[in-house]
Amino acid sequence: MEKRVILVVCDGLGDRPVKKLRGETPLQAAATPNLDWFTAQGACGQVDVIAPGVRPGSDTAHLALFGYDPHKVYTGRGPFEAAGVRLDVREGDVAFRCNFATLDSAGKVVDRRAGRIREGTDELAASLTDMTLDETGVAFREGTEHRGALLLRGKGLDPRVTDGDPHAVGVPVAEVRALAPEAAKTAKIVNQFMDRAREILSAHPINRQRLQDGLPPANVVLPRGAGRLAKISPVSEVWGLRFAAVAGVALVKGICRVVGMNLLDVRGATGGLDSDFDAKVSAAMAALDTHDAVVVSIKAPDIAGHDGRPEEKVRVIERIDRALGPLREAFREEWVLGVTADHSTPSSTGDHSADPVPLLAYTDGGRKDEVSQYDELAVAKGSLGRIRGVDVLPLLLDLADRTEKFGA
Repeated sequence: MEKRVILVVCDGLGDRPVKKLRGETPLQAAATPNLDWFTAQGACGQVDVIAPGVRPGSDTAHLALFGYDPHKVYTGRGPFEAAGVRLDVREGDVAFRCNFATLDSAGKVVDRRAGRIREGTDELAASLTDMTLDETGVAFREGTEHRGALLLRGKGLDPRVTDGDPHAVGVPVAEVRALAPEAAKTAKIVNQFMDRAREILSAHPINRQRLQDGLPPANVVLPRGAGRLAKISPVSEVWGLRFAAVAGVALVKGICRVVGMNLLDVRGATGGLDSDFDAKVSAAMAALDTHDAVVVSIKAPDIAGHDGRPEEKVRVIERIDRALGPLREAFREEWVLGVTADHSTPSSTGDHSADPVPLLAYTDGGRKDEVSQYDELAVAKGSLGRIRGVDVLPLLLDLADRTEKFGA
């Protein structure tokens, strides 16, 4: 019997021991009865999403988990962010992921996320789009919270440029430089855009109100991750299956769109800490009636990790676990469940690490190992061993009896 797969990807789920949590990771400290039940009834292991010792980005990691070799198809994060916010990315365009950020009166970056601005970004973005700079069309659109995407369209563009984001606070905005002679025009245009955006945003009513309310203004845009859209075979051709996806954050939405997954519109799927996990899981279960596989992306653990808030990460994990309760109760014999992460985001570092992430795989009649708790170290004793990200989907599809035999 061919089964259907649901893959839950908890962004930034992995962590390291935290003193505030009695030396446990947030996943170890959290109460996770549903994850533990699936673990005890299934098989577990660890995943080096790219390779041992390689710190994955969320973009390269998701490509790997979807079965693509990121070394072959990844050219930069920008095109996925642009696709994720529904910009029309075409061949030859150069795109960037961006942050709304805050500059002080001395021109130094004091907050790379403008206080994680949540409201008014649509109005701010609208003031920055539909420009023409040096005969190049410029489009900008807001993403989740402080995020956005910048798209350049015109002749003579090349993505080989440095970031305008200095990736630090207390320093000025970085001047974008060409990394190849062919990219000189692109660098010039991006610098012009940042200067123009700073002028527009500094005078924008949204930011004037934020200053009056004691909030950091979103008075600059920091572009990074330039890239062109690579030629990627649709996931339906790679696996011969119908895929759907539930995601809130623009990056993952963009990747899902680019690889041809049916992106489901779920009310409350914000991509932030307030995202409705229950609605996501419910939509995924319903989609299993019409699709062969469904991916559920949950961004919140990564946010808590980046913010250095291990207690918040514990609360997020417990919310995820509760959202899996109805899935456990309704689980059918023709379903396969996989739960993993795209990378670790230790609360102690506030950034991605190369620590392997946990994986569980469960289906009725599948192999069961002796692991009974879902956390970073317990799963290391599981029967699935330590695998790569590109191996996750084939493993789950084989449990679903949907793989082809190699050889006679």
